[in-house]
Amino acid sequence: MQIRVLFFGMMKDVAGGGDQVIDLPEGASVRDVVERCKERIPKFAEFAACCAVSVNQQYAGLEARLKDGDEVAFLPPVSGGSGKASHGVAMVREKIDVPAWLEKMKQPADGATVIFEGVVRDNTRDRRTLYLDYEAYEPMAVKQMEGLIEEAKHRFAIRDAAMVHRLGRLEIGETSVLIVVASAHRAAAFDACRWLIDTLKRAVPIWKKEYFEGGAVWADGEPFPSDVAKTAAALRRKRHLSE
Repeated sequence: MQIRVLFFGMMKDVAGGGDQVIDLPEGASVRDVVERCKERIPKFAEFAACCAVSVNQQYAGLEARLKDGDEVAFLPPVSGGSGKASHGVAMVREKIDVPAWLEKMKQPADGATVIFEGVVRDNTRDRRTLYLDYEAYEPMAVKQMEGLIEEAKHRFAIRDAAMVHRLGRLEIGETSVLIVVASAHRAAAFDACRWLIDTLKRAVPIWKKEYFEGGAVWADGEPFPSDVAKTAAALRRKRHLSE
């Protein structure tokens, strides 16, 4: 059977591209994909040790069984256009229109609207930043963002929220991510907005590459949530046992 393997962020550099097709026997698992990639790609094991894995846009473990045509992706810790969007969620490549999204979200029942706007700054780690470049596993990212909004509604009793992330090259001062939370009460809106941006940065498959004078690096990702981190931990253990 044929399995499509996707690489993002630093893993794309290691693999020499973002997309490969591999042949595996029927009944193979994610673990078999890992072994095949180790055979094909120098240093794969070293870098995969920090990754999570998804199958058909859902986080998965090493023992997950595969079928012909499945899509397996290796996802480095995230740092967090097609114009792909759902109600309240969008991945875009044009400038984010903050006032338009704010007006779109407001309703007469709202007593508070809280905005978080992530902006590209001109320095990182004491180096002058020239620009950033964002990429995402777009179909999975949209699903994850939709899920976060639904969870925030139940967790904080807000009316609604919007999450917009820009992809591609961003210049200094441009907006990279926008979160708008609408609620009857300000406390719930503030709490939900903070939770949404913190969780997006940890769980949604979006990565950024930072360009400086004299070089470029993929930004260090934040730790995966504990349930997702189990696969990365298993890859690390497997690497240490093979050394």
